[in-house]
Amino acid sequence: MLLINLNSRLCIKYPAPAKIIRFSSGAVATIQNQTEKVEYPPILDTRFKASYRRYLEKKHDAVKNVKTVEEKMIKLNMPKYWGFKTLMYEEGRIFYNELPHAQYITRTHVMREPKLPDSYDNLMASDDLEGLVKEIKELFDDGIAFELVGRSRAQEISDEMLKKPDKKENWVGEIVAKQTNRILTSILVSRYPHLLSTEVDFNPRVEAFWFAGGIELHPGIINLRKRKSWHDVLDEPNDRALQYLGSPSLHLRHRLPLREIMPLSECENPEYDIPTFKYDPRTQGHSAQRRHGTSIPGFWPGDVNEFGLMSYHKRGYMLTRLGDDGLEALKTQAIFANWGWLLAQACHLGFSTYNDITYPLVNQAVITNGQWWSFSVYQLNTTLVNNWHNDSNPKRNILWMTEPMKLYETIENGKLIGVNDDVLKTLIKFYANAPEEREGVVSKPYLGEDEKLTADIEHDDRRNFVENCYKLLMSNRPRHKVPPELYHWEWIYKHLFKTRPLDKRRTPWDYGINPYTRRLDEHRLKYIPKKFRPVNKPRDKYAPNYYP
Repeated sequence: MLLINLNSRLCIKYPAPAKIIRFSSGAVATIQNQTEKVEYPPILDTRFKASYRRYLEKKHDAVKNVKTVEEKMIKLNMPKYWGFKTLMYEEGRIFYNELPHAQYITRTHVMREPKLPDSYDNLMASDDLEGLVKEIKELFDDGIAFELVGRSRAQEISDEMLKKPDKKENWVGEIVAKQTNRILTSILVSRYPHLLSTEVDFNPRVEAFWFAGGIELHPGIINLRKRKSWHDVLDEPNDRALQYLGSPSLHLRHRLPLREIMPLSECENPEYDIPTFKYDPRTQGHSAQRRHGTSIPGFWPGDVNEFGLMSYHKRGYMLTRLGDDGLEALKTQAIFANWGWLLAQACHLGFSTYNDITYPLVNQAVITNGQWWSFSVYQLNTTLVNNWHNDSNPKRNILWMTEPMKLYETIENGKLIGVNDDVLKTLIKFYANAPEEREGVVSKPYLGEDEKLTADIEHDDRRNFVENCYKLLMSNRPRHKVPPELYHWEWIYKHLFKTRPLDKRRTPWDYGINPYTRRLDEHRLKYIPKKFRPVNKPRDKYAPNYYP
C-alpha cells in the first residue's frame, strides 16, 4: 500500500487578496479642534546637569508626597540599609571658631546687637513687671540659694562627678533650671493661663537630622563621579548628612505655637548676612559615624503639645575651654540647640530637610550654670539647606541673643549677694509670652487628610509594619548581622595594587559590589509559620513589605 504524507498547510484555502483601486479614496472628515487654549508640555533642558537636578527634585517630592510622619522618616532613610555616614554634632561639644560653620550649615543670621527682639519690651507694662519682680524675687533667691548651698546632695553626686568640674557644672545648671521653672510656673500660672496647659519634659531626648549642601567636595565623591562618567556634575554640590544630639535640662511645650517675631518676607533681607564656610566639618573636629537619621523633639508623633515654648541648657563645657571665645561658643550652642529642637518639631509637622516649612517657628532658650545666664530667641524660617539651596535660598533663620548676665556676686549665709534683677525680668517675659493660634495657616500641609500618623492607618498589617520599622530606625540599635568591613590590608593588597589574584573571593568588594549602597528595603521577606498563615491562603509563606 502506497502511503503519501501530505502537508496540511497546503490544504488550507487562503482567501483571495482584496482588489484595491489605486485612485480611490475614502471620504475626508473635517475635525475641528475643540480646545480653546492649547497646552504643550514644558521644554526641558536635556543636558546631564539639568537632568541630574530634576532627579534630585523628584526624590525630594517623593518624601513630600508621603502621608504620615513616621513614613516620611522611613522614606528619608530608605537609601541606606546600614545608615548614612553621618557627621555628629553634640550639645556641649563646641570646637574653636565654629560659629561661622554653625551659621552656614543652618542658614542662621546672628543679630549684631546683643539683645532680645523689641517685641519683648511690649509684652507687659513696666509697672506690672516691677510688681511681679517684687512678688517673686524673695522666693526665687531663696530657691536658688537652697539648691546651690543649702541642700545636701551627697547621695546624688558620684565621686567621678566631683573629679570633673564640667560634669559638676552641668549638674548644678540642671538643678537650678528645674527649681527656677517650678517657682516661676507656680506663681505666674494664675496670671497667664497658658502655663496651666504647658507640658514639661525633664532631660528629654532631642535629636535632629538634616542634609547640608555647599560644603567642599572631598576626593572620594569626585573620584566616584569620574568612575560613573559624570563629568558634567563634578563640581555639583553634594549632600552631607548631619546629626545633632541635644541634652537640654528641661523644656516646655504647648499645643499652640509662639507668635512670629518677623514675617517670612522680612527674613529675605540681604542685610542679614550669613558667613560662607565651605570647609569639611571634619576640619573643625567633628567625626563621622554610620547611623540612621533620627529627628526626635523629645516626644513621639501624635502628642497634643507639639510646639516648643522654651528650653533650658547647660554650659559646663565652658570650664574646659581655653581663650576668650566664650561668647562665640555660647552663640554656637544657642544656634544648634534652637535649630535642632525646631527642626525636629517641623519634622513632626510633616516638613523635612527636603520640604521647606510654610510658616515660621519660634523658640526661647536659656543657657545657665546657676550664676551666669544667657537668653536667646530663635525664629526658624527655612529648613532648606541641602544641595544648591544652601547658597541660593533667600530665607534666613534669625537668632537674637543677650550677653551673659550674672545673677549674683557671691553666696553668704545661704543668701545671694548682689542679685541682678534683669535676669528675673527676662525670665518673667519668657514665661509671659503666650502662644496663639495662627490664623489662615495650615499647620500640616504635607500630611494626609485621613492618615497623619501611623495610628490612623486602618490596615492592621501595614500599621504594625510601619510602627515596628519606625521604632527600629529611631532606636539606632545594631543589626542582627555585623556590617561588612573592608580591612586595610585587603584594600592595599587586593584592590589597590592587586597583588593577590588567587585569593578566594569572600567579601562583596571582591565582586565589585559596595554593600553600603544597599537600600533599606533590600532584604528577605519575613517568613510566616504555617499556623499563622491565612486560612484561604495557606501557601503564602512570606509577609509583604509596606515601605513608603
